[in-house]
Amino acid sequence: MNRRIVGISAALAARNVIGIYNRRYMKARVYVSMKTTVLDPQGKTVCAALQSLGHHSLTSVRQGKYFEIAIAPGADRAKIAGEIDQIAREVLSNPVIEEYRVEILD
Repeated sequence: MNRRIVGISAALAARNVIGIYNRRYMKARVYVSMKTTVLDPQGKTVCAALQSLGHHSLTSVRQGKYFEIAIAPGADRAKIAGEIDQIAREVLSNPVIEEYRVEILD
């Protein structure tokens, strides 16, 4: 397969995924962050960098992860809420050092 065809196929696939994702489907948002009892070295580094840029009113920064998940049309909201919670707990976060929060959006 030549490069031109592969490039076109990849572009069409990306456009299709974006088109599907942007439709008015139910979505889940998962926010993952370090527990407050766990040191966040990346957050400390970001805070120090921001303060060195003149943002002296900042006292701390905590970094985290954000996931937005599109859900198939017609899915049962209660079932999806449980499934997304399980995914967040078992896959998207490390429960030893991280906490998570799930939002289901219509």
